[in-house]
Amino acid sequence: MTDQQTGEGPTRCGYVALVGAPNAGKSTLLNQLVGAKIAIVTPKVQTTRTRVTAIAIEEDSQIIFVDTPGIFKPSRRLEKAMVDAAWGGAEDADRIVLIIDAVKGITADVERIIARLEKNERRAHVILNKIDILKRDSLLALAQSLSERGIFDEIYMISALTGDGVANLRTTLAGEMPHGPWLYPEDQLAIAPMRQLAAEVTREKLFMRLNQELPYSLTVETESWEERKDGSVRIQQVVFVSRANHKPIVLGKGGQTIKKVGELAREDLEEMLGCRVHLFLFVKVREKWLDDPERYREMGLDFPKG
Repeated sequence: MTDQQTGEGPTRCGYVALVGAPNAGKSTLLNQLVGAKIAIVTPKVQTTRTRVTAIAIEEDSQIIFVDTPGIFKPSRRLEKAMVDAAWGGAEDADRIVLIIDAVKGITADVERIIARLEKNERRAHVILNKIDILKRDSLLALAQSLSERGIFDEIYMISALTGDGVANLRTTLAGEMPHGPWLYPEDQLAIAPMRQLAAEVTREKLFMRLNQELPYSLTVETESWEERKDGSVRIQQVVFVSRANHKPIVLGKGGQTIKKVGELAREDLEEMLGCRVHLFLFVKVREKWLDDPERYREMGLDFPKG
């Protein structure tokens, strides 16, 4: 065990919450900060459903990043659980980082987040993301507007997609972490059961292959995980859909859609696990899974009452 892990030295360790409106680029930024694919990323909003926790090492600091679901005005039970999870992650953190899609600017969702930070008297850094597709004059005007709010310590301009500006952000955050021993081994990148991470990988592929609202009404659970003698892993997952007429859409003609999803997910899982993966997907109808507390526990969410 190293000095960093035992705390025998000037080490730092702390939590950083990444918050923002849906599709601001939080998950892409998390993957850049950690240097590995931990959070799933799709062009669709509200892809992240629960807090995703990943770890980065910068010099003597261990930074534990919490990628939260996008914060918006919820209307359904699942959406409320997602927003509750986001604020839970923010309120427990040593440092809050607000990510804003610089192209969209200060939307109603962003304004609600800023208002809550002001109400709770929580200071934060703010990140203007997607600077690679916005003119400098527009960026400076947006930065000035945010600076006038009085709750942001620093404003960073980055591109989560290209990684531009990310290293500087990570260095700054490392120096802000409180002194203390590292909480996790040096080679650990994520804090989540592999079964849950594997389910998220498959859900990402479903999001990419399916259209409109269907991805939001399904969930993926890993039913079994068997490490075999030849070093490979056998994973069995179930895709739960909320309506019977959704099942044939997920399966696709002749089972081609779910087959392609399985192939893409398996490729990512093999890269993630460093071994051969045998992935088996099944689609089942569970009409009221959105109102089932057990499904929320599987996703790592608290079940909202009412």
